[in-house]
Amino acid sequence: MYLNKVFIIGNLTRDPELKALPSGIKVCSFAIATNRNFKDKDGNRKDAVEFHNVVVFGRVAELSAQYLKKGSQAYVEGRLQTRSWEQNNEKKYRTEIVAETVQFGNRPGVGGSSAGAGSSSSGSGSNGAVGGGKVDAGAPGESGEKIDYPSEEISPDDIPF
Repeated sequence: MYLNKVFIIGNLTRDPELKALPSGIKVCSFAIATNRNFKDKDGNRKDAVEFHNVVVFGRVAELSAQYLKKGSQAYVEGRLQTRSWEQNNEKKYRTEIVAETVQFGNRPGVGGSSAGAGSSSSGSGSNGAVGGGKVDAGAPGESGEKIDYPSEEISPDDIPF
C-alpha cells in the first residue's frame, strides 16, 4: 500500500501567479509558509519556518488566483511531486505540492470570520463568503453558479428526517 498525501495550513509568501498551458488549462502557483514551535535541548523555545511550493490546476487555479493574496491564510490538501529539468548542463529539482483542495482562510485587511478546515459547507465550489471558501479540484458540476446559504442558524428540529 502506498500513500502520498499532504495537508498544510499556512500563509502565502507571495501573490499567486496564474498561467495557462498550451492546452488551455489554467495553472496557479504560490508558496505557503508554515511554522513549527519547539524547545531545543537547553529548553529554549525555538521557531522553525518551512516554505512549500504549491501548484493548482483548472478551475481551482482560477479561484485561487482570484481570492488568495500574499499574507492570506490557506489550507491545502494534495500530493507531493518532484519534477526535474536541465539548466546550463546542471540537473535541477523542485518538489511541489500538487493541490487537489484549497480552502481559503483569513485574508489580510479583512476582519471577521475565518473558514477553518472543518467549518466550510459540505458541498464543493466557492461558498461566496468574503473570509473563506473551499474549492475542490475534482468536484463535478462546477458551473460557476453561486449558492446562497441561509444567514440564520439551522436548528436540528428543522431537518425533516
